Amino acid sequence: MIARLVGHVQSQDDDSAIVLDVNGVGYELTVPLGTVGRLPKNAAGTVTILVHTHVREDALTLFGFASDLDRRAFRTLISVSSIGPKSAIGILSALPANELALAIARKDVAGLTKVPGVGKKTAERLVLELRDRLLPTGPVADGLPSTSKPRQDVASQLLSALTGMGYKPAEAERAVSALTDRLPDATITELIREALAILTK
Repeated sequence: MIARLVGHVQSQDDDSAIVLDVNGVGYELTVPLGTVGRLPKNAAGTVTILVHTHVREDALTLFGFASDLDRRAFRTLISVSSIGPKSAIGILSALPANELALAIARKDVAGLTKVPGVGKKTAERLVLELRDRLLPTGPVADGLPSTSKPRQDVASQLLSALTGMGYKPAEAERAVSALTDRLPDATITELIREALAILTK
C-alpha cells in the first residue's frame, strides 16, 4: 500500500485529478478540490501528499490529501454505507474536513444536503454514524464556519479557498466580488469553479 508520496505536481485537471512526478514516475491521484494549493512545499518546490490506496478487483486507485485530518475524514466517510471514494472526495471538495465535522456535530442535515450528491437520507446517515467518529478540531464557536452560512461567511470561505490555492488576496477578492449575486444560492464547489474560470480568463 502507498501511504505517502513526495514529488512535483506535473499536471492537474480541474483541481480534482493530479499527476505527481516522483523521480521520473508519474502517479495519478484523485484529490479534493483545493488540495494542491494546501500542499506543503519545500524550497525546491517538492510537495508531500498523503495517500489512501483503494484496491478493487479491477482497479487500484490513489487518493491524495494535504493533511492527515483530510485523509482520516475520507477514510471515515467511506466507512459509511452508500458513500464510496468518489462521493467522499466530492463531499470533502465542498466541505473541508473540519467544516464537515462541525456540520455533523451541529446535526446540520439541511446544510449537508447542499453538498452535491448528498440527499436528505444520506445526510441523516452521516450525522447518525459519524457524530462520535468525526470530531471538529479547535474551539467550536458561533463564529466558526458551518454549512448554513450567511452571505458574508460564504464569501469568507470562498476567499480562503482561493488564497489556499495560491492566488493573491487581491485576485481572490476580485473573483469573490464578481460572484456576489451567486453567494446565497450556489454551493461552495460551484462558486470555486466559477471563481477559477474568472481568474484564468
